[in-house]
Amino acid sequence: MHISNFRVIIIIIFPKGATSGIGVETARALAKKGLRIVIPARDLRKADELKEVIRKESPKAEIIIFETDISSFVSVKRFCSGFLALGLPLNILINNAGIYSQKLEFSEDKIEMTFATNYLGHFLLTELLLEKMIETAEKTGIQGRVINLSSAIHSWVRRDAFCFNNMLNPRNYDGTSAYSQSKLANILHVKEVATKLQARNARVTINAVHPGIVKTGIMRESYKGFITGCLI
Repeated sequence: MHISNFRVIIIIIFPKGATSGIGVETARALAKKGLRIVIPARDLRKADELKEVIRKESPKAEIIIFETDISSFVSVKRFCSGFLALGLPLNILINNAGIYSQKLEFSEDKIEMTFATNYLGHFLLTELLLEKMIETAEKTGIQGRVINLSSAIHSWVRRDAFCFNNMLNPRNYDGTSAYSQSKLANILHVKEVATKLQARNARVTINAVHPGIVKTGIMRESYKGFITGCLI
């Protein structure tokens, strides 16, 4: 199916990545294909800057921005309600938000921030929009697609080490372990949803992808060495 047949795409962009990174480059590339892009962003100023950059390259691009904190359940629910109220079709959902930190922090829902942002926010958003995607696919005959940005780092989690207790103690906190567990959760989520979609014979697919080594800035605040600064 040619990508120009798709009408709506949602791209999740975390505020620190609102002017660079995988999500931004994806938005720029797809805007050139004539897709309508919906961006839930925590930082509206940065999102507006991105919108202008895209429009300079693609003057006819249609971009809709919602103020959204992907780590907040209330904010995610508000975004989904707002989007559904627009009555737009939904063909593609790209769950792209991601953070990495060596500092233990908690979301407003009192959940460890990396897990809340990288997994739970995406899980909730997907659950709330999946029926809309299935409905769109049935009406248009165009297969819907959900894409979770994961990482090969998920393989660093040992079978007996998927543990949350250590993540709640600042002295034991390991940002790398928290990140790898969140990425494994992305993949497990994909496997479960894929099974349910297949059982329903829904015209929607869900996949997890590893983007490879990309200079996104996600770890720049945690690791400022010369080598990592050049690579990430």
